[in-house]
Amino acid sequence: MRIQDDHHAMLRAPNGTPIIGIVGWKKSGKTTLTVRLVEEFVKRGLKLATVKHAHHAFDVDNGETDSARHRRAGASQVAVVSGRRWAMVTELRGAPEPNFEEIIAALEPADLIIVEGYKSAPIAKIEARRVKSLTTKPLADDDPLVIGIATDHAIDGKGLPVFDLDDIEAIADLIERILGPLPRQANSESSAGAQMQDPE
Repeated sequence: MRIQDDHHAMLRAPNGTPIIGIVGWKKSGKTTLTVRLVEEFVKRGLKLATVKHAHHAFDVDNGETDSARHRRAGASQVAVVSGRRWAMVTELRGAPEPNFEEIIAALEPADLIIVEGYKSAPIAKIEARRVKSLTTKPLADDDPLVIGIATDHAIDGKGLPVFDLDDIEAIADLIERILGPLPRQANSESSAGAQMQDPE
């Protein structure tokens, strides 16, 4: 079955931006793969957005910064703005975590969204595997939306294309083939990222 024929697969965000996921168990190399794919697609002239599904509580603004003090004082949302970048930090304070679709819908238009984590998300995915991974059970065995495997050791892909983890150009080429021709924004000079807590 082609990924395009799976009606449960989300190949594009509500604003039309193509989406690809990078999944794998802890220590599988998915963060390094994500970073290198971002670099590769930026070199190809694309504007990237990323989403990182964090496994633990995280803090993007800690210490004694003014904005951190705002949050500790009880502010539910704090915007930090400068001439180079801006960020919005939202404290859930017991409210439900935003779901995957809500996070994707909140991103600004880009040429490609790369999602790290979200194993159960209904998106096309590349699975990362390493010998040193803390878990070795293949995700592709139970997920028909995995379109390829990037690994540092010899494996049987069981019909899926298998790439060396360092063969970034070939992996990027596969993503472009699966998602179709990727559009190029007029000004593709930067990438954006969002991070949220991962319940997995």
